[in-house]
Amino acid sequence: MSLVLILPIVIPMLSGVSILLAFRSRVAQRFLSLAGTAALTLAAVLLLAEVSQTGIRVDRIGDWPAPYGITLVADLFSALMIVLTAVIGLAVAFYSLVSIDQRRETFGYHALYQFLLMGVCGAFLTGDLFNLYVWFEVMLMASFVLMALGAERRQMEGAIKYVTLNLLSSALFLAALGLLYGAAGTLNMADLARKFASLTDAPSQGLVTTLAMLFLVAFGIKAGLFPMFFWLPASYHTPPAAVTAIFSGLLTKVGVYALIRVFTLIFVHHTELMRTVFLTLAALTMVVGVLGAVAQYDFRRLLAFHIISQIGYALMGLGLGSALALSGAVYFIFHVAIAKTALFLVSGLARQLHGTYDLKQLGGLYRSQPWLALLFLVPAFSLAGLPPLSGFFAKLSLVRAGLEAGEYVSVVVALAVSLLTLFSMIKIWVEAFWKPLPAGSAPASSAVKGWLAPIAALALVTVAIGLGAGPAFGLAARAGAQLLDPTTYIATVLAEAP
Repeated sequence: MSLVLILPIVIPMLSGVSILLAFRSRVAQRFLSLAGTAALTLAAVLLLAEVSQTGIRVDRIGDWPAPYGITLVADLFSALMIVLTAVIGLAVAFYSLVSIDQRRETFGYHALYQFLLMGVCGAFLTGDLFNLYVWFEVMLMASFVLMALGAERRQMEGAIKYVTLNLLSSALFLAALGLLYGAAGTLNMADLARKFASLTDAPSQGLVTTLAMLFLVAFGIKAGLFPMFFWLPASYHTPPAAVTAIFSGLLTKVGVYALIRVFTLIFVHHTELMRTVFLTLAALTMVVGVLGAVAQYDFRRLLAFHIISQIGYALMGLGLGSALALSGAVYFIFHVAIAKTALFLVSGLARQLHGTYDLKQLGGLYRSQPWLALLFLVPAFSLAGLPPLSGFFAKLSLVRAGLEAGEYVSVVVALAVSLLTLFSMIKIWVEAFWKPLPAGSAPASSAVKGWLAPIAALALVTVAIGLGAGPAFGLAARAGAQLLDPTTYIATVLAEAP
């Protein structure tokens, strides 16, 4: 058993259980939450280093050979996603110490947070589609309670919308799994890839295409793709900022990860059909998301619509399907998760200062909180794609891939959406930071330095992967190459299969 491969699941699980046992001590819960996320970060870095140096890592639980047993797999893509989970998890854990009220902590916030991280890590490391479904359900249970924790009216309304649509996605996912198992006799992803590669007759190809569409809908709901995104802006602005930040940074990215994984490994037939579907959905997702953002004056609802918009870029990389495009998609997911998390944390501090998320009631933050203004500009400009920040290189790679493939419509849409993203970020700057505080608005409360530290850490990561775009994109390029040619993945997982 590879200890470094299983640690990203075991650490948050043990942290969550330990926090539950320490339910009488709020101080102990906070310490265990920080210690758990710090340990997860260390384990994630070790996993990435090992995968980068020695290649794809596989752990067969109980020594049962694939495809019969539970298999954990870490290639560069999944290892990078584990690092992303740990970095965002650690930043939001620090932010939670100053932003989550005592009542929510008493009712299990920190334990639920750890179980959410466990579900996310499990989804990134599993090599089996049924276990991916199981980890999705772990995430759903933890995220639903986190969203509803506090039982405020708007939270309950948002939580009901959130869980209803995600349960629909889970039902579709489970139905697709049943049909897939009936057709192939296995749910191990590497084994499915091997079996589907040998299908050549038209009826089998038709069945595979039908199954692919079912998985596209199921994962598309979780990722927030057009037209299945409407649950996201209706719910993500209702819980505390720390919860919204971890949701925006990780949960939709699990859906995108699942799409990229299954459509580069299993459903690789009818590439032209799927290319058209993906690029069309990507363009619509980008446009609808950014137009929704431009129309908003609620800080968090505006950012929630941008989650949708930015997911379209990652799907564009999958649709283009080249080595450069897949590398750009991997780099883009990492960049946008960091930037969006930082922006949601900024919105939470703005509310702490003036008691509202309404941009019309905010103002003067540039003068009263210059450090907060600077920390807003870094992820905001990165999200818009301005050099030398990470968003510029992420979008540049996707635009180049689109030009090389002759997909000029997708390129024009991507560039236009970037301009509208910049417009909406400038709108936040003008309303919340530049204009004077409107008469009658709540005066600023004293800011706690602890609020700024995790935002600053994420902003530094954004700057680092932008200024260090060469090595960072080199790692993403290696991950993209593994996705484009999954033969090593399949051979490694099935090495001990009879």
